[in-house]
Amino acid sequence: MPLNEERADLHILVTNDDGVYAPGILALANALRPLGRISILAPERNWSAAGHQKTLNRPLRVKQVTLVDGTLAHASDGAPSDCVALAVLGVFDTRPDIVVSGINPTNNLGHDVTYSGTVTNAIEAAIWGLPGIAISLDTPNAKPGEVDYAPAAAVARVIVEAVIRYGLPRDVLLSVNIPYRPLEQLTEFRITRQGNRVYRDVLVKREDPWSQPYYWIGGEFPTGIPEEDTDVGAVEQGVVSITPLHLDMTAYDHMDTLRQWKFIPG
Repeated sequence: MPLNEERADLHILVTNDDGVYAPGILALANALRPLGRISILAPERNWSAAGHQKTLNRPLRVKQVTLVDGTLAHASDGAPSDCVALAVLGVFDTRPDIVVSGINPTNNLGHDVTYSGTVTNAIEAAIWGLPGIAISLDTPNAKPGEVDYAPAAAVARVIVEAVIRYGLPRDVLLSVNIPYRPLEQLTEFRITRQGNRVYRDVLVKREDPWSQPYYWIGGEFPTGIPEEDTDVGAVEQGVVSITPLHLDMTAYDHMDTLRQWKFIPG
């Protein structure tokens, strides 16, 4: 359902999984500020690749913090998706109308969406019946110096404005991946499907000073199969990828096949 573009009280929650002090969240919040009232609530530490978590076994704390440009924000000791739930359930005086997560400094392509806290923030928004948008930047692995989030933030504003104008169906969220390019080169937007991610994980086994084993999951940075209609293919071509994701992950095509199986107890 569309949101009213002219609502002065439109409440936008900006969050992430990299921590409240990550530069991407500030760039995103500042770009979206002309669209409505901005509230920033994010984890107090980095939760990258933590997936979709909900904290139920302990209390959650929220504190006000000041970002590098003087912007006031809120930090929680919970997981990324906890931050969305806290905002929806009443940490702020009004419920958010839309949730925007990012800007993640690396892409979230293909199967990455199951790992990504950036994307699961948007999933949490959809669970609560709110439009959710995850913004990820395809920063080169070996890029020296600071990441420039300004072009991605400007692109994010265009996409958020479209969501405000047209709305999203219930249970649908957007995973957006933006090539690392100057803004003048980010002129094409493509609606894509999830591509095939290629992971090259390896297990690194070592021993601590007491000869007890410990492990790292390492390996090369993942790649993907760049088919043109996929998020992987679009980003490789320098095109902004917008992938609609649905909360219902049922494999409907296989339901009839499974109904033919004989399940034999014992």
